[in-house]
Amino acid sequence: MDLTTTYMGMTLRSPLVPSASPLSEDIDNIKRMEDAGAAAVVMHSLFEEQITLERYELHHHLTYGTESFSEALTYFPEPANFRVGPEEYLNHIRKAKEKVAIPIIASLNGSSVGGWTDYARLIQQAGASAVELNIYYVPTDIELTSEQIEQTYIDILQAVKTAVTIPVAVKLSPYFTNMANMAKRLDNAGADGLVLFNRFYQPDINLENLEVQPNVLLSTPQAMRLPLRWIAILYDRINASLAATSGIHNARDVLKMLMAGANITMLCSVLLREGINHIRCIEQEMRTWMEKHEYESVQLLQGSMSQKNCPDPSAFERSQYMKALQTYKPEWQRMYEPSSYFG
Repeated sequence: MDLTTTYMGMTLRSPLVPSASPLSEDIDNIKRMEDAGAAAVVMHSLFEEQITLERYELHHHLTYGTESFSEALTYFPEPANFRVGPEEYLNHIRKAKEKVAIPIIASLNGSSVGGWTDYARLIQQAGASAVELNIYYVPTDIELTSEQIEQTYIDILQAVKTAVTIPVAVKLSPYFTNMANMAKRLDNAGADGLVLFNRFYQPDINLENLEVQPNVLLSTPQAMRLPLRWIAILYDRINASLAATSGIHNARDVLKMLMAGANITMLCSVLLREGINHIRCIEQEMRTWMEKHEYESVQLLQGSMSQKNCPDPSAFERSQYMKALQTYKPEWQRMYEPSSYFG
Protein backbone atom coordinates (compact mmCIF):
# COMPACT_ATOMS: atom_id res chain seq x y z
CA MET A 1 0.00 0.00 0.00
CA ASP A 2 1.59 3.28 -1.16
CA LEU A 3 0.72 6.13 1.20
CA THR A 4 3.35 8.54 -0.11
CA THR A 5 2.31 12.03 -1.09
CA THR A 6 4.01 15.28 -2.10
CA TYR A 7 3.67 18.58 -0.29
CA MET A 8 5.37 21.77 -1.47
CA GLY A 9 7.85 19.67 -3.44
CA MET A 10 8.67 17.39 -0.49
CA THR A 11 7.99 13.67 -0.78
CA LEU A 12 6.35 12.44 2.43
CA ARG A 13 5.79 8.86 3.57
CA SER A 14 2.10 9.56 4.25
CA PRO A 15 -0.36 12.46 4.42
CA LEU A 16 -0.35 12.48 8.25
CA VAL A 17 1.35 15.60 9.63
CA PRO A 18 1.00 16.94 13.20
CA SER A 19 0.25 20.65 13.03
CA ALA A 20 1.60 23.42 15.25
CA SER A 21 0.79 22.68 18.89
CA PRO A 22 2.40 22.61 22.35
CA LEU A 23 3.32 18.97 21.72
CA SER A 24 6.26 19.98 19.52
CA GLU A 25 7.82 22.06 22.30
CA ASP A 26 9.35 18.80 23.58
CA ILE A 27 12.03 17.22 21.36
CA ASP A 28 11.14 13.76 22.67
CA ASN A 29 7.57 14.29 21.50
CA ILE A 30 8.80 15.08 17.99
CA LYS A 31 10.75 11.82 18.00
CA ARG A 32 7.64 9.97 19.22
CA MET A 33 5.65 11.54 16.38
CA GLU A 34 8.15 10.23 13.86
CA ASP A 35 8.10 6.77 15.45
CA ALA A 36 4.28 6.75 15.35
CA GLY A 37 4.30 7.46 11.60
CA ALA A 38 4.18 11.24 11.25
CA ALA A 39 5.40 12.22 7.77
CA ALA A 40 6.55 15.68 8.92
CA VAL A 41 6.02 17.94 11.93
CA VAL A 42 4.96 21.58 12.06
CA MET A 43 6.68 23.23 15.01
CA HIS A 44 4.88 25.32 17.60
CA SER A 45 4.62 28.95 16.52
CA LEU A 46 7.13 31.73 16.93
CA PHE A 47 5.10 34.92 17.33
CA GLU A 48 5.69 38.31 15.77
CA GLU A 49 5.33 39.86 19.23
CA GLN A 50 8.19 37.72 20.62
CA ILE A 51 10.58 38.88 17.92
CA THR A 52 9.52 42.52 18.13
CA LEU A 53 9.84 42.53 21.94
CA GLU A 54 13.35 41.09 21.94
CA ARG A 55 14.51 43.55 19.32
CA TYR A 56 13.10 46.41 21.37
CA GLU A 57 14.79 45.15 24.54
CA LEU A 58 18.14 44.74 22.77
CA HIS A 59 18.01 48.28 21.41
CA HIS A 60 17.01 49.58 24.84
CA HIS A 61 19.99 47.96 26.60
CA LEU A 62 22.45 49.04 23.90
CA THR A 63 21.46 52.68 24.09
CA TYR A 64 20.41 53.09 27.74
CA GLY A 65 22.32 55.97 29.36
CA THR A 66 24.46 56.70 26.32
CA GLU A 67 22.77 60.02 25.71
CA SER A 68 24.97 61.41 28.51
CA PHE A 69 28.19 60.70 26.63
CA SER A 70 28.40 61.96 23.09
CA GLU A 71 31.09 59.48 22.06
CA ALA A 72 29.62 56.40 23.79
CA LEU A 73 27.37 55.22 20.97
CA THR A 74 30.37 54.66 18.73
CA TYR A 75 31.51 51.80 20.94
CA PHE A 76 28.43 49.72 20.18
CA PRO A 77 27.70 47.92 16.92
CA GLU A 78 24.42 48.69 15.24
CA PRO A 79 21.54 46.46 16.43
CA ALA A 80 21.25 45.14 12.86
CA ASN A 81 24.58 43.37 13.32
CA PHE A 82 23.18 41.17 16.08
CA ARG A 83 21.32 37.88 15.62
CA VAL A 84 18.33 38.97 17.61
CA GLY A 85 15.11 37.19 18.38
CA PRO A 86 14.13 34.10 20.37
CA GLU A 87 17.31 32.05 20.02
CA GLU A 88 15.60 29.17 21.81
CA TYR A 89 13.32 28.61 18.80
CA LEU A 90 16.26 28.31 16.44
CA ASN A 91 18.04 25.92 18.81
CA HIS A 92 14.87 23.86 19.04
CA ILE A 93 14.82 23.46 15.25
CA ARG A 94 18.49 22.45 15.23
CA LYS A 95 17.95 19.83 17.94
CA ALA A 96 14.85 18.47 16.20
CA LYS A 97 16.75 18.10 12.91
CA GLU A 98 19.46 16.14 14.73
CA LYS A 99 16.89 13.85 16.35
CA VAL A 100 14.58 12.97 13.44
CA ALA A 101 14.80 12.35 9.71
CA ILE A 102 11.37 13.71 8.75
CA PRO A 103 10.94 17.32 7.55
CA ILE A 104 10.63 19.99 10.23
CA ILE A 105 8.31 22.83 9.22
CA ALA A 106 8.72 26.04 11.23
CA SER A 107 5.69 28.17 12.07
CA LEU A 108 5.85 31.98 12.01
CA ASN A 109 2.75 33.61 13.47
CA GLY A 110 2.09 37.27 12.74
CA SER A 111 -0.38 39.80 11.43
CA SER A 112 1.51 42.78 10.00
CA VAL A 113 4.26 43.64 7.56
CA GLY A 114 7.55 44.29 9.34
CA GLY A 115 11.03 43.22 10.24
CA TRP A 116 9.84 40.08 12.00
CA THR A 117 9.49 38.37 8.62
CA ASP A 118 13.30 38.56 8.23
CA TYR A 119 13.46 35.90 10.93
CA ALA A 120 12.43 33.35 8.30
CA ARG A 121 16.01 33.51 6.98
CA LEU A 122 17.40 32.49 10.39
CA ILE A 123 14.84 29.68 10.56
CA GLN A 124 16.09 28.37 7.22
CA GLN A 125 19.69 28.58 8.41
CA ALA A 126 18.71 26.57 11.51
CA GLY A 127 17.68 23.70 9.25
CA ALA A 128 13.92 23.98 8.78
CA SER A 129 12.67 22.22 5.65
CA ALA A 130 9.86 24.77 5.12
CA VAL A 131 8.08 27.69 6.76
CA GLU A 132 4.39 27.90 7.53
CA LEU A 133 3.14 31.48 7.78
CA ASN A 134 0.25 31.52 10.21
CA ILE A 135 -1.25 34.91 9.40
CA TYR A 136 -3.50 35.41 12.41
CA TYR A 137 -5.24 38.66 11.57
CA VAL A 138 -8.44 39.86 13.24
CA PRO A 139 -9.10 43.36 11.82
CA THR A 140 -11.06 45.59 14.18
CA ASP A 141 -10.52 48.95 12.47
CA ILE A 142 -13.85 49.81 10.84
CA GLU A 143 -12.07 52.06 8.35
CA LEU A 144 -9.94 49.21 7.01
CA THR A 145 -11.10 47.89 3.65
CA SER A 146 -11.09 44.30 2.45
CA GLU A 147 -8.61 45.25 -0.25
CA GLN A 148 -6.15 46.56 2.35
CA ILE A 149 -6.54 43.43 4.45
CA GLU A 150 -5.90 41.11 1.52
CA GLN A 151 -2.87 43.12 0.42
CA THR A 152 -1.37 42.67 3.90
CA TYR A 153 -1.42 38.89 3.37
CA ILE A 154 0.30 39.28 0.00
CA ASP A 155 2.93 41.65 1.40
CA ILE A 156 3.79 39.34 4.31
CA LEU A 157 4.11 36.36 1.96
CA GLN A 158 6.32 38.25 -0.49
CA ALA A 159 8.56 39.52 2.32
CA VAL A 160 9.19 35.98 3.53
CA LYS A 161 9.63 34.58 0.01
CA THR A 162 12.32 37.21 -0.57
CA ALA A 163 14.17 36.10 2.57
CA VAL A 164 14.22 32.30 2.03
CA THR A 165 14.63 29.64 -0.62
CA ILE A 166 12.80 26.86 1.23
CA PRO A 167 9.05 26.33 0.56
CA VAL A 168 6.59 28.69 2.20
CA ALA A 169 3.00 27.80 3.09
CA VAL A 170 0.31 30.26 4.18
CA LYS A 171 -2.15 29.24 6.88
CA LEU A 172 -5.18 31.46 6.53
CA SER A 173 -8.75 31.89 7.62
CA PRO A 174 -11.85 31.45 5.43
CA TYR A 175 -13.13 34.96 6.12
CA PHE A 176 -12.56 36.59 2.75
CA THR A 177 -15.08 38.16 0.40
CA ASN A 178 -13.93 35.73 -2.32
CA MET A 179 -11.90 32.87 -0.88
CA ALA A 180 -11.17 31.42 -4.33
CA ASN A 181 -9.73 34.70 -5.58
CA MET A 182 -7.62 35.13 -2.44
CA ALA A 183 -6.21 31.65 -2.91
CA LYS A 184 -5.33 32.50 -6.50
CA ARG A 185 -3.63 35.76 -5.47
CA LEU A 186 -1.51 33.97 -2.86
CA ASP A 187 -0.68 31.30 -5.42
CA ASN A 188 0.40 33.95 -7.93
CA ALA A 189 2.46 35.68 -5.21
CA GLY A 190 4.54 32.55 -4.74
CA ALA A 191 2.86 30.52 -1.98
CA ASP A 192 4.09 26.94 -2.21
CA GLY A 193 1.20 25.70 -0.08
CA LEU A 194 -2.09 26.82 1.46
CA VAL A 195 -3.19 25.50 4.85
CA LEU A 196 -6.98 25.59 5.23
CA PHE A 197 -8.05 26.81 7.75
CA ASN A 198 -6.88 28.67 10.83
CA ARG A 199 -9.21 28.48 13.84
CA PHE A 200 -9.33 31.87 15.51
CA TYR A 201 -9.23 32.17 19.28
CA GLN A 202 -12.66 33.12 20.57
CA PRO A 203 -12.71 34.76 24.03
CA ASP A 204 -15.32 33.99 26.66
CA ILE A 205 -16.85 35.99 29.52
CA ASN A 206 -16.57 34.82 33.12
CA LEU A 207 -19.92 35.66 34.71
CA GLU A 208 -18.58 35.34 38.25
CA ASN A 209 -15.48 37.51 37.89
CA LEU A 210 -16.95 39.72 35.15
CA GLU A 211 -13.81 39.31 33.09
CA VAL A 212 -13.03 38.38 29.52
CA GLN A 213 -11.00 35.20 29.66
CA PRO A 214 -9.33 32.80 27.23
CA ASN A 215 -11.22 29.63 26.45
CA VAL A 216 -9.45 27.35 24.00
CA LEU A 217 -11.83 24.77 22.52
CA LEU A 218 -10.43 21.75 20.72
CA SER A 219 -11.95 21.01 17.34
CA THR A 220 -14.63 18.41 16.65
CA PRO A 221 -15.08 16.38 13.43
CA GLN A 222 -17.79 18.83 12.33
CA ALA A 223 -15.11 21.50 11.83
CA MET A 224 -13.70 19.62 8.84
CA ARG A 225 -16.64 20.49 6.58
CA LEU A 226 -15.39 24.00 5.81
CA PRO A 227 -11.84 23.08 4.69
CA LEU A 228 -13.27 20.03 2.90
CA ARG A 229 -15.46 22.24 0.75
CA TRP A 230 -12.80 24.77 -0.18
CA ILE A 231 -10.10 22.21 -0.87
CA ALA A 232 -12.52 20.45 -3.21
CA ILE A 233 -13.21 23.75 -4.99
CA LEU A 234 -9.53 24.77 -5.26
CA TYR A 235 -8.12 21.39 -6.28
CA ASP A 236 -6.29 21.58 -9.62
CA ARG A 237 -7.18 25.27 -10.00
CA ILE A 238 -4.02 26.58 -8.29
CA ASN A 239 -0.44 25.35 -8.29
CA ALA A 240 0.09 25.54 -4.52
CA SER A 241 -0.19 22.37 -2.47
CA LEU A 242 -3.25 22.07 -0.24
CA ALA A 243 -3.06 21.10 3.42
CA ALA A 244 -6.25 20.30 5.34
CA THR A 245 -6.43 21.23 9.00
CA SER A 246 -9.17 21.52 11.64
CA GLY A 247 -11.55 18.73 12.59
CA ILE A 248 -9.46 15.77 11.38
CA HIS A 249 -9.84 13.07 14.04
CA ASN A 250 -9.83 9.66 12.35
CA ALA A 251 -8.99 7.80 9.16
CA ARG A 252 -12.36 8.55 7.58
CA ASP A 253 -11.70 12.28 7.97
CA VAL A 254 -8.27 11.87 6.36
CA LEU A 255 -9.68 9.87 3.44
CA LYS A 256 -12.40 12.44 2.79
CA MET A 257 -9.87 15.28 2.73
CA LEU A 258 -7.66 13.36 0.31
CA MET A 259 -10.63 12.70 -1.98
CA ALA A 260 -11.45 16.41 -1.88
CA GLY A 261 -7.91 17.14 -3.09
CA ALA A 262 -5.68 17.64 -0.07
CA ASN A 263 -1.99 16.78 -0.36
CA ILE A 264 -1.67 16.31 3.39
CA THR A 265 -3.91 16.32 6.46
CA MET A 266 -2.84 17.99 9.69
CA LEU A 267 -3.57 16.60 13.15
CA CYS A 268 -3.76 18.58 16.38
CA SER A 269 -6.81 18.29 18.65
CA VAL A 270 -7.02 14.52 18.28
CA LEU A 271 -3.39 14.13 19.36
CA LEU A 272 -3.98 16.35 22.39
CA ARG A 273 -6.99 14.19 23.29
CA GLU A 274 -5.82 10.70 22.36
CA GLY A 275 -2.04 10.96 22.47
CA ILE A 276 0.72 10.87 19.86
CA ASN A 277 0.40 7.13 19.22
CA HIS A 278 -3.03 7.77 17.71
CA ILE A 279 -1.18 8.59 14.47
CA ARG A 280 -0.41 4.88 14.20
CA CYS A 281 -4.10 3.98 14.63
CA ILE A 282 -5.18 6.41 11.91
CA GLU A 283 -2.63 5.04 9.47
CA GLN A 284 -3.67 1.45 10.09
CA GLU A 285 -7.36 2.32 9.61
CA MET A 286 -6.45 4.09 6.37
CA ARG A 287 -4.64 1.01 5.10
CA THR A 288 -7.58 -1.24 6.02
CA TRP A 289 -10.10 0.97 4.21
CA MET A 290 -7.91 1.36 1.13
CA GLU A 291 -7.33 -2.37 0.89
CA LYS A 292 -11.04 -3.09 1.25
CA HIS A 293 -11.93 -0.57 -1.47
CA GLU A 294 -9.00 -1.55 -3.70
CA TYR A 295 -7.06 1.71 -3.63
CA GLU A 296 -3.38 0.92 -4.10
CA SER A 297 -2.10 4.43 -3.42
CA VAL A 298 -2.96 7.82 -1.98
CA GLN A 299 -2.50 9.30 -5.47
CA LEU A 300 -5.55 7.38 -6.67
CA LEU A 301 -7.61 8.98 -3.91
CA GLN A 302 -6.44 12.56 -4.24
CA GLY A 303 -8.98 14.83 -5.91
CA SER A 304 -11.30 12.00 -6.92
CA MET A 305 -14.25 13.76 -5.25
CA SER A 306 -13.15 17.35 -5.89
CA GLN A 307 -15.45 19.77 -7.65
CA LYS A 308 -13.50 19.11 -10.84
CA ASN A 309 -14.08 15.34 -10.72
CA CYS A 310 -17.35 15.11 -8.78
CA PRO A 311 -20.27 13.68 -10.80
CA ASP A 312 -22.36 16.60 -9.47
CA PRO A 313 -20.06 19.67 -9.25
CA SER A 314 -22.94 21.80 -7.92
CA ALA A 315 -22.75 19.75 -4.71
CA PHE A 316 -20.28 22.32 -3.42
CA GLU A 317 -22.37 25.35 -4.45
CA ARG A 318 -25.55 27.23 -3.51
CA SER A 319 -28.05 24.97 -5.27
CA GLN A 320 -27.20 22.14 -2.90
CA TYR A 321 -27.74 24.43 0.07
CA MET A 322 -31.40 24.80 -0.88
CA LYS A 323 -31.71 21.08 -1.57
CA ALA A 324 -30.20 20.21 1.80
CA LEU A 325 -32.68 22.41 3.65
CA GLN A 326 -35.64 21.05 1.69
CA THR A 327 -34.74 17.39 2.29
CA TYR A 328 -33.67 17.68 5.93
CA LYS A 329 -35.84 15.87 8.46
CA PRO A 330 -35.55 16.33 12.23
CA GLU A 331 -34.37 13.37 14.28
CA TRP A 332 -37.81 12.82 15.88
CA GLN A 333 -39.44 12.64 12.45
CA ARG A 334 -36.92 10.12 11.12
CA MET A 335 -37.63 7.87 14.10
CA TYR A 336 -41.22 7.34 12.93
CA GLU A 337 -40.49 6.57 9.31
CA PRO A 338 -41.28 3.01 8.15
CA SER A 339 -37.62 2.32 7.46
CA SER A 340 -36.93 2.79 11.16
CA TYR A 341 -39.06 -0.25 11.91
CA PHE A 342 -38.31 -2.49 8.94
CA GLY A 343 -34.70 -1.52 8.13
